[in-house]
Amino acid sequence: MEADNEAKGKVSDQAMQNPQALAALQDKLDSVSHSASIMDSLPKSVKRRVNALRNLQVNSTHIEAKFYKEVHELERKYSALYQPLFDKRRKVVSGEVEPTDEECEWQSDHEDEAALAEDLKKKAAIEEKTEDANEEKPKGIPEFWLTIFRSVDMLSDMLQEHDEPILKHLHDIKVIFSGPDQPMSFTLEFHFEPNEYFTNTVLTKVYKMKSEPDADDPFSFEGPEIIDCEGCEIDWQKGKDVTVKTIKKKQKHKGRGTARVITKQVPNDSFFNFFNPIKGTLHYASDEDSEYTLATDFEIGHFFRERIVPRAVLYFTGEALEDDESFEEEELDEGEEEDQDDEEEEEEEEEGDSKTGDPQPAECKQQ
Repeated sequence: MEADNEAKGKVSDQAMQNPQALAALQDKLDSVSHSASIMDSLPKSVKRRVNALRNLQVNSTHIEAKFYKEVHELERKYSALYQPLFDKRRKVVSGEVEPTDEECEWQSDHEDEAALAEDLKKKAAIEEKTEDANEEKPKGIPEFWLTIFRSVDMLSDMLQEHDEPILKHLHDIKVIFSGPDQPMSFTLEFHFEPNEYFTNTVLTKVYKMKSEPDADDPFSFEGPEIIDCEGCEIDWQKGKDVTVKTIKKKQKHKGRGTARVITKQVPNDSFFNFFNPIKGTLHYASDEDSEYTLATDFEIGHFFRERIVPRAVLYFTGEALEDDESFEEEELDEGEEEDQDDEEEEEEEEEGDSKTGDPQPAECKQQ
């Protein structure tokens, strides 16, 4: 019993040393304090009615949770309809299938682009005739997924130079949703062609989700959230593990004065650390760095699922990047406008205070 209390005390101490945990706790206390002050000011009969509305709100959150679970079922259903298209994409990317001329026709919305496309088509036809018959032609779409990794900031931040030769062997990424009778989750599958780096043909990352109100705080429910993730073991070939590096360190014996060189392996930055996530959930991370790492990991998993996999070709061409940048700019502009409005309000308040010359409001004077 004492050991349990001591363990709880240590967890509590760690939480109190976490600035984000303290901030969240303070926000919650402020919210409770604010709602309590409003409730305290109400007549008893009105309080009863407000409590009735609270219970209605709890019922509403449970209906909302059911709604999101059914949305998950719809996603699972429609993923089966999308899959034949994604399978065809994989075959074209890998060179397993050559699309027909009809499938390669692309109608541009802009006349200039259409004219340019026609010119390029004619030029390509002429060049193709003059090419040496023995010249090697690229198979499929080389470095399709690697190009996407390089283009998307969120992924390029994880990408290291030593990762790139490995990712050239990546030929598909799939999203697999959990079954109807299973806890809500989705799995990212990274499919690799045979390579010299590891023996796995598929690397997986499972994201576990929750879509139900918290019994202790039902009003905080805002829909499904990722609560945990689980990677997989990579079976690296000898000397090919890019997630570790070998360093040499010289040690000197204090008594004898002799020295020796020892080698040891230490962690190395790599995209493939993505498959070895830190243990713990977002709300119970051991420290601020771990909480940030988990939050980033969950964001990346969600981005793969919602954006990268469904719209891969648009990230390859850069068209989706333009859409993302436009959206970010719109958000930034709105934020800047809000900041300016706040500054103007503050200036007006300062001017009003300086004109009165008396910090006390009129109500205080009349008392």
